Amino acid sequence: MRVLPFGDRALLAEYDTLERTMAAARAMERTVPPGVIELVPAARTVLVRVEPGMSLRAIEAWLRGVGDPEPAAGGHADAPVVSIPVRYNGPDLAEAAAAVGLSAEELAERHAASTWVCAFTGFAPGFGYLVSPDFGLELPRRATSRPRVEPGSVALAAEFSGVYPRASPGGWQLIGSTDAVLWDAAREPAALLSPGTRVRFEAVP
Repeated sequence: MRVLPFGDRALLAEYDTLERTMAAARAMERTVPPGVIELVPAARTVLVRVEPGMSLRAIEAWLRGVGDPEPAAGGHADAPVVSIPVRYNGPDLAEAAAAVGLSAEELAERHAASTWVCAFTGFAPGFGYLVSPDFGLELPRRATSRPRVEPGSVALAAEFSGVYPRASPGGWQLIGSTDAVLWDAAREPAALLSPGTRVRFEAVP
């Protein structure tokens, strides 16, 4: 773990792997001290934002006390589960399946059979980067990004799955679609997914 300065009201804790980052973020959540406003996990970092006047030295000491915990098997077993219905009708499904030596039906079944965890959020409000030890496949991004991906598009790229919360450009492999609303500013909370949330995709006609 490295602790890096990030302005006068934040520190950035950096880790070697996504799994260690997720484990560290969970450990931080369990012991977060007064004065910490927000923890923002990403693929290899956790940003720690603090209140004005808070001692960054004290926060760094806390971070070093949390350390670099080993990822625990089933570490998110107590997290809430969100079920997302998916029509596996994406325009890239067959090509993505062929890239990993599966049929379109096999890739869809494997995606739906896996339990996913939201590792972090970003790119757009409500977009969760989902990972799954059950899935065990990595797919390349498309060679050319689409100028518009429809909201509700279920996608794969690298070791991640995700659902586009709104229309936007995108280069992920589109394997399906859902009517689930990933982001609704009038809802509390607005985001359907947050770091640590478990996700199950349910195949529907």
